[in-house]
Amino acid sequence: MSNSVAYPVLRTPDLDLALRVARQMVVFGAQPGSEVSVLAEVPTVTEAGRLRDALPDASFESESMDAPIVPPPGIPDLNCAVPARELPDDLTDAQAYLPLNISMLDQPLGSIEDHFAAVIGPHPAEIRWSSLLWPEAPERDLYGEGKHAEVTLLLNCDSRDLDARTGTYLVLAHVRRCNGDGYEDRFAEWLAEQIGQKVVGRPQHS
Repeated sequence: MSNSVAYPVLRTPDLDLALRVARQMVVFGAQPGSEVSVLAEVPTVTEAGRLRDALPDASFESESMDAPIVPPPGIPDLNCAVPARELPDDLTDAQAYLPLNISMLDQPLGSIEDHFAAVIGPHPAEIRWSSLLWPEAPERDLYGEGKHAEVTLLLNCDSRDLDARTGTYLVLAHVRRCNGDGYEDRFAEWLAEQIGQKVVGRPQHS
């Protein structure tokens, strides 16, 4: 069993720049089976309704420990993932399920990123590209990596837990967590160099 560690390679208030740099990192490791997933926290029923309409292929699920076991009349059981198209027009009675997560998982590269980033607004969110492959760099004593080769773009937050709210965007490059002898640092630094960036902060462990 192994874990990943994610290194920040860009922090910026410019969403277009963040998307561009994240995509540069993704292209470096993209494979035919690579995928993208998106996730955001939705704090109000008003925003849930807006995002339901803006992202009809997404799913909603409650994050509340106090969510009702029996849903109110006309509201689906949001303790499980519910397709956006199955949510009613009037979400007033979904208040007890707040906060909600909205997500779209395992989608083709390039299919959802721009639209999701454009409509998500100020909410903490992530775009995560997975099933990438980092090439080896024998001249730097670095081995290829597939299992933990991912890129994450955090929107409006500084943590993969979607907390630490900010007004900026953070691009993270993931590598395999090894034994702490500096290999992960060297790998992340090399990856950042490939797209003209550098590691800009402390790594985030899963």
